[in-house]
Amino acid sequence: MEQRDLAWWETAVIYQIYPRSFQDSNGDGIGDLPGITSRLEYVANLGVDAIWISPFFKSPQKDFGYDVSDYCDINPEYGTLEDFDRLTERAHDLGLRVMIDIVPAHCSDEHPWFEESRQSRDGPKADWFHWVDPKPDGSAPTNWLSFFGGRAWTWEPRRQQYYLHNFLPGQPNLNHAHPEVRKAFEDIAHFWFERGVDGFRLDAVHTINADSAPYNDNAANLNFVPGKLPQEQQPFFRQLHDTAQLNQPLIQSFSESIRAVADSFGDKFLMGELHGDDPIKASETFTAEGRLHATYNFNLLAWAGLDVDGLRGAITDAIDAFNGTGRLTFAFSNHDVPRSGTRQLAPLGLQAHQAEDMQLLLLKLETCLIGSTCVYQGEELALSDVRDIPVCQMQDPWGIEFAPEFLGRDTCRTPMVWSAHAPNAGFSTANKTWLPIAEAHIARGGLDQAAKPSSLYNQFAEFLDWRKTQPAFMQANEMSALSGAEHIIQFDRISPTQTLRCSFDFKELTARFEEI
Repeated sequence: MEQRDLAWWETAVIYQIYPRSFQDSNGDGIGDLPGITSRLEYVANLGVDAIWISPFFKSPQKDFGYDVSDYCDINPEYGTLEDFDRLTERAHDLGLRVMIDIVPAHCSDEHPWFEESRQSRDGPKADWFHWVDPKPDGSAPTNWLSFFGGRAWTWEPRRQQYYLHNFLPGQPNLNHAHPEVRKAFEDIAHFWFERGVDGFRLDAVHTINADSAPYNDNAANLNFVPGKLPQEQQPFFRQLHDTAQLNQPLIQSFSESIRAVADSFGDKFLMGELHGDDPIKASETFTAEGRLHATYNFNLLAWAGLDVDGLRGAITDAIDAFNGTGRLTFAFSNHDVPRSGTRQLAPLGLQAHQAEDMQLLLLKLETCLIGSTCVYQGEELALSDVRDIPVCQMQDPWGIEFAPEFLGRDTCRTPMVWSAHAPNAGFSTANKTWLPIAEAHIARGGLDQAAKPSSLYNQFAEFLDWRKTQPAFMQANEMSALSGAEHIIQFDRISPTQTLRCSFDFKELTARFEEI
């Protein structure tokens, strides 16, 4: 095996911060950038390599920052650009890289680009979005459906045309076939790289629309059978099974243009979030030469969790395609799926009292796989998913649309807890927080756990410290095929100077490592 120096991102453990729920610094019940800065030492002491901060840009917050009205400024409830600069400086002082969440597929309907575009068919930004004439009967141009329910087309009377939105009507899709749209995102990348950002997590890149007319219907799903949310057999997930609407070939013009900007700044990292019928094939396309460095892999994020066979299959599919590379980022939890501390219990045949041991085992497993890893805030505390939020207090538009049958994403977004002895568990001094503090979380406050030598936080920190000393993890992204008994996932990590056998026992909830 030829030895080469790996880029930082090829082995990175990245800590995801959902800013609205991490730490409130000004008592308004909403997390903010100064709050994040105040907790960076806690993150650094865990031993991770980078932070990824979900969107904090100016936004009407219809989808909590994933509807951007200004990509180069901060939403006032989160702070200012000066606050961001202080955050970046502090993170770098602590040895943490900083990644931010760019949303390239769509912006807010309150963005000046869209406000101008919707006025007429003749303005400078008339073609920055997907505007299409109605069918002769006045109906929408295609059968495309939104992820959040309903048509993916909304009528604009000023233009007498429909515009495309794969998510909320307030999130119009940008036309990435337009060279000025690509140039605008190159400028956005320059802006943030010049401020010291080390990388981007690129949101839902498979939903970028660059192909234009003719707009074709998605193929009929002849095997459609209604199912419970959030299964893909819901009608509005039909677009996942066809390339007319998603994973369009011309998306790669965006991938290549933003990679060129990243390369001009040196050691930057581009991680694209994508999904689809064949995410491995899509990942290979997005990470081809001159495109994104890696894709954020959904294989381990199944909404209902995975049993050991499911885990084994998900890992094998990814490794078969990407072994020897750092072009994958693994995760067990994020801000869009139920927390793994709850989601994985039933599939693995475990009880609630085993959640902490299970969580540690999952954290060790994902950080032993090739490529990078994203750890969602609170995983290091084994926080549970919160499924008792009253409908009247729900915030997620997806959950509000389909509650009580489907609770959406609020269940994993409740505020971080820091101390059992502080108001709102240390998150905020406000009388009311944007989502309620989970009572079940209070005993697991981050600062309280960091002070306990035997806590999950400190066990994981010790493991990450050990991991950095192992050439098999840090010098190469090579691993063997999976093996092991029915309840065990076992593989070798291989470098020119070390072969390390890694064994994860989901019956005993223990991990073993042996140099061979």
